[in-house]
Amino acid sequence: PFTKAQLATLREHTKSLGFEVLVAPDQPSKSKLLNDIVNSTSTKQIDAVADKAYLDLSVPTDNKPFFFNQLKPSRLGELISDPNFRQGGVVFGNLLASLALLLILAISIAAVVITILLPLRGAAKESDRRLVTTGSTYFFLIGLGFMLAEISMLQYFGVYLGHPIYSLGVCLFSLILATGLGSLASGKLNIGHRGGIVVWGVITGAYLLFLQSQLANIFVATDDNQLLTRIAISVGLLVPLGFLLGFAFPTGMRLVESVDAAPAPWFWGINGATGVLASVLGVVISMNFGIDKTATVAALCYLLLIPVGRKLVAISADRKPPADHEADALPTNAL
Repeated sequence: PFTKAQLATLREHTKSLGFEVLVAPDQPSKSKLLNDIVNSTSTKQIDAVADKAYLDLSVPTDNKPFFFNQLKPSRLGELISDPNFRQGGVVFGNLLASLALLLILAISIAAVVITILLPLRGAAKESDRRLVTTGSTYFFLIGLGFMLAEISMLQYFGVYLGHPIYSLGVCLFSLILATGLGSLASGKLNIGHRGGIVVWGVITGAYLLFLQSQLANIFVATDDNQLLTRIAISVGLLVPLGFLLGFAFPTGMRLVESVDAAPAPWFWGINGATGVLASVLGVVISMNFGIDKTATVAALCYLLLIPVGRKLVAISADRKPPADHEADALPTNAL
């Protein structure tokens, strides 16, 4: 415990610097909340006390390592009405940062509508409505699922590898390279049929859920290894994911173009626009609900691709054979 002399020195220095001691062992705090936290005798009791506060006072974890953010979206009204909030400080900065994130999302929405969706909308106008609706849903889910998976993996491995630079380099390199290999393999390993879509969707969704539930245990078991070893482990976990994700886009494009190639640019646009928006959405979900929720939503996107993909396969199978050319119908002696 601190001695009386140490406490006196603490108060002397804090006073000279213009600060105020909020919690000390020899005096109760002026804040009921801080007193309740200090007097808690278990982690469960501390969590219960912190949950009542309009600020997020929970302990940062690997799943929610965003120690710099103390906002609770559901309690913003209480926060803004607090007179202390108007004085500025860290929490006011948190609000400004969150508003900036929402502004980025709004700008992204406007940008993708103006530069992608509006210019490409004509590509789908004359096509079969069933194909356009099903295809749009398919490529929407791919764009959303892939980006949420990527964002969640970047955040997970940022904690494990120790620095965002390592996470960015290792995760992006592994995922994008493996996705390319998966796209290449999709030409030979065709999943563009009802059974193939089901098997691929189940394996992809299950692997994402496996990573979501087991990465924490893997990190704890291997965290004391050298950086190069942890990088190798990361690559080993991410390459199968990227390889699986790589099948979705070329398979969907082949199914669509087997019916009508005209709306293909529209589907490219849907996929790109969704990916842009999901990059911001993934950060929002992780900061407010946890990285595991971002990974879970990504897994759900790929599981939802099963019924959507099966419907796209059915549309492709129902396509009418091309009409014979008029010249082919002429009698041979006409030549």
